[in-house]
Amino acid sequence: MSNVVSLRFIQCHDYLKKNNLVRSSRQFATSLDYAPQSLNEILKQKRDVTIELCRKAICKYSINAQYLFCGKGDMFLSDSAGEKPILTIVTDQNNNEQIVHVPVAAQAGYGGNVTDVSYFEELPSFNLPNFRHRGGTHRCFDISGESMEPTMYSGDQVVCSFVEPQDWKRNLKEHNIYVVVSRNDVVVKRIKNHIETEGYIELISDNQDYQPYTLQAEEIVEIWLVRTKISAVLPSKNSMRKSVSQDLDLLKDTLASQSAMIQSLNATIESLLRQNRTLR
Repeated sequence: MSNVVSLRFIQCHDYLKKNNLVRSSRQFATSLDYAPQSLNEILKQKRDVTIELCRKAICKYSINAQYLFCGKGDMFLSDSAGEKPILTIVTDQNNNEQIVHVPVAAQAGYGGNVTDVSYFEELPSFNLPNFRHRGGTHRCFDISGESMEPTMYSGDQVVCSFVEPQDWKRNLKEHNIYVVVSRNDVVVKRIKNHIETEGYIELISDNQDYQPYTLQAEEIVEIWLVRTKISAVLPSKNSMRKSVSQDLDLLKDTLASQSAMIQSLNATIESLLRQNRTLR
């Protein structure tokens, strides 16, 4: 007979399935990096849940640890208590998790619909053959605008892996690119992480024409680490040569301008020195 913690764990699993927050027991198991057949034995009360499986489920699905281990409080932590919404996923007919594609037209409402199963059912989803980042949940977002040029261009797409909210304080790296979701916006930026000390992140564009700005941690709904870029444009050798040539021409013009400024400055200094000698 399963212990009381295992029985509560089963109740949490059943709640997630009933409310379509997970599509199947198999998907629930794989999302926790746990063997589906072993989970099936837990659900049939043939074995007890492990502490490690409990820990993963608490982190992934915001299960209330007080409820799970002590039977106190609600089954799940509420958003009003400061927890982030449960991550919604999409699976195929074989219960394999799909990569959901969020096109530009859908991004304006994405942050407000992250727990709406019907919203995600209307979005396209796909798998990538031999995709090297198979663990965890992934999304695909369209790139719009010029703020991340020359790294990314409008029309490109990025495939991203989900960053757990408990990892935001210490595991956001400044050299990586992230998709940051708020209630009203989806942006692709580099990050300076000040959550632990100041309670916000700084969002930085690769295009120097765009100024950095800040976003408070409580405004963030989701963060996704960019893993792969799918480019809409493959530059030709001629265009690449032209771009390099233009950069060299610009560099030459800059050096020539600076050289002229230095010569002018030297002439001014010489004139001042001659005036100083005359006054003596």
